[in-house]
Amino acid sequence: SQSPSDMAVDWQVLWNQVVALALNLQIWFVRQVLKRPSPPFGDVTISTDGQCVSAKIVGPGGVDQVRAFNDCWAVCGYNLMKEFGGQSIPAPPSLRSDLVVVRNKAFSINYADICIRWGLYESALRYVGWPIIPGFDLAGEVELAGADSGFAVGDRVFGCSFFGAYASRVVVPSWQVMKIPEEMTFESAAALPTVVLTALHAVNLAGVPELIGRGRDALVHSAAGGVGDMLCQLLQLYGLRVVGVVGSQKKVRSCKADVVIDKSSEDWVKAAARHAPDGYRAVFDANGVATLKASYNLLSRNGRLVVYGFHSNLPKCDGGLGALSPRNWIRMAIDLARTPHFDPMFLTLDSKAVLGFNLSFFADEIETGEKYLKQLQSWIEGGKISVPPIRTFQFSELREAHNALTSGQSVGKMVVTI
Repeated sequence: SQSPSDMAVDWQVLWNQVVALALNLQIWFVRQVLKRPSPPFGDVTISTDGQCVSAKIVGPGGVDQVRAFNDCWAVCGYNLMKEFGGQSIPAPPSLRSDLVVVRNKAFSINYADICIRWGLYESALRYVGWPIIPGFDLAGEVELAGADSGFAVGDRVFGCSFFGAYASRVVVPSWQVMKIPEEMTFESAAALPTVVLTALHAVNLAGVPELIGRGRDALVHSAAGGVGDMLCQLLQLYGLRVVGVVGSQKKVRSCKADVVIDKSSEDWVKAAARHAPDGYRAVFDANGVATLKASYNLLSRNGRLVVYGFHSNLPKCDGGLGALSPRNWIRMAIDLARTPHFDPMFLTLDSKAVLGFNLSFFADEIETGEKYLKQLQSWIEGGKISVPPIRTFQFSELREAHNALTSGQSVGKMVVTI
């Protein structure tokens, strides 16, 4: 049975989705039926009076809901909103000793940003609301440094913000950033934090390397994407044999898996079973309804299915607008009903595990976050991991970057420069 607090959370989730549905349909009707023109993106010039430029999602809908603003001095993530009274910081603050102000030079686009724009990302709705300045990855120079931050003005740093990275000036706790290696560009640095932290936590949940020894088989879906690329690299670092699934022939070459399955040209389930007849000790799945059941069935005894997304439950880019139509919502409702549920009794009988997580809820996991970021820095300095393929966009092309990510044709990371 559920406690009253659990029930309250469920009702809040339901209410958030109802509101998102209503607002999405309103925007879709205005743009597609009434044919009202989309508003311009806005002024992307960084003002001379010290104001920063940021991109806000003003409400649920298509890419036209992403707009540029010059209306604050800096931006912060949700874990600092109570201190600063919101995401937008109107004037230079009295800086806490463990904080740094980063003059942001580049940030990356994650699929979570698309879900935020559609109103489907629970942590964004719960902690920020509308409008919201999204973005997790950032890379830039320290502009101001707290006395106990460990950084100095001018240091080149990269790291993550719990929303707020779509801005030219971002305030973050010092544990969320680290120094950029001398030979690395801002664009490359901005492509790494979220994908590495996601992949590293997924690998740890799978029991690698403590519970899964070298030479075992692991299956990675969307293996040519940002997180998939990094999963392949980390699993190979730990000595596992990686079978990767990609969605088209053009993604095969960029995939770093030991064995690559192109599901556009063969039955990926049969191919995956053929490459690991005894099953997989770990399967990493961000696809959702299209693959979850088969992924579970492909596990060996004592195998672990790690879930960190539901991309197949969500639509591809819709004609450049990127809004969710009534048809999209009906399809998502059907897919939600079709999404498999895993009974604890059968998990026990099968001796398998299903685990899921959302990195945006890690703001209070300071110990874990610091550990992961130090591991990332060590791997980069040791040349153990490489940056995923990058496609760069100017800040004025941010809407195009969103559409590129939802096209289903992207490889690696979409990075925006400021």
